[in-house]
Amino acid sequence: MTGTRYRQAPGGPDELYGRLKAHEGRAAATAGVGKDLVNEPMIRHWCEAMGDTNPAYAGPGAIAPPTMLQAWTMGGLSGHWDRSSAYDELFGLLDGAGYTSVVATDCEQEYLRPLRPGDEITFDAVIEAVSERKTTKLGTGYFITTRTDVRAAGEPAGTHRFRILKYTPAVKGRGAKPDGAPEAGQDGRMLRPRPVINRDNAGFWQGVADHKLLIQRCGGCGALRFPWLPGCNECGCQEWDTVEASGEGTVFSHVVMHHPPFPAFRTSDDAGPYAVALIELAEGVRMVSNVVGVPHGKVRTGMPVRLEFLRTDPELELPVFRGSGG
Repeated sequence: MTGTRYRQAPGGPDELYGRLKAHEGRAAATAGVGKDLVNEPMIRHWCEAMGDTNPAYAGPGAIAPPTMLQAWTMGGLSGHWDRSSAYDELFGLLDGAGYTSVVATDCEQEYLRPLRPGDEITFDAVIEAVSERKTTKLGTGYFITTRTDVRAAGEPAGTHRFRILKYTPAVKGRGAKPDGAPEAGQDGRMLRPRPVINRDNAGFWQGVADHKLLIQRCGGCGALRFPWLPGCNECGCQEWDTVEASGEGTVFSHVVMHHPPFPAFRTSDDAGPYAVALIELAEGVRMVSNVVGVPHGKVRTGMPVRLEFLRTDPELELPVFRGSGG
């Protein structure tokens, strides 16, 4: 790296792209080794977090959920030590040119062999593709695709493609709201971000508007599921109806959000802290929501909670759960 900074106008010649493109096909990591063997505790924690009770993932002869493929290659909080110089150069070029923001956009996985407790994971990664400069709602930048080839006990186990956008955030006119920033109400008070409503979850949000918490029920096997999905994880059936939750539940796990203080979530003069919990409903499914009515420091795993609906502004109500002490 020479320290040269590339700052091109979005519509001007893209001299940087040629230098970025030259990194395609170069190694991002070579002879990487997973920090842990495939192991039962990590499989159990994953399944508990995902609510996946497939018997194939427990007991004698258990395998790891295929979607854990990337988990065995991740660097964790201590980071990666096996990144190549080409990978560092590529991101150095982007950072030096002002493309310092990053967002993950999508991933693709291919599974070749089940992973079993005791397998040692090794992998190689390559910078597979660099797109031309693109302008998105977030800003202008480049899509970078990295392919990781994963091996278990020396045998090919799967392929993971991960794509990110390295970008410079879009600049609005003076006083304008950046894309993705929260809206302000007529009284100038900051509003909470709007939920993303699509054809798969519109019925859920209509239920919330009617003060009903609706759970999907598979038309094939009868399994309940949350969040809403177009098909059943258990049997694949795409037919479904809904059942209304009783509103009773318990705190399965929780975190307390301290920073950054965000006025739209204000519960006191300092805009927090507030408790975010994974609630296990009486019907057996789990959902993420806020626990209200009790001090954040009093929220505990196993605490009984009761559904209520919180109006955050004239256009938005959300399902939240009141702790038993409130």
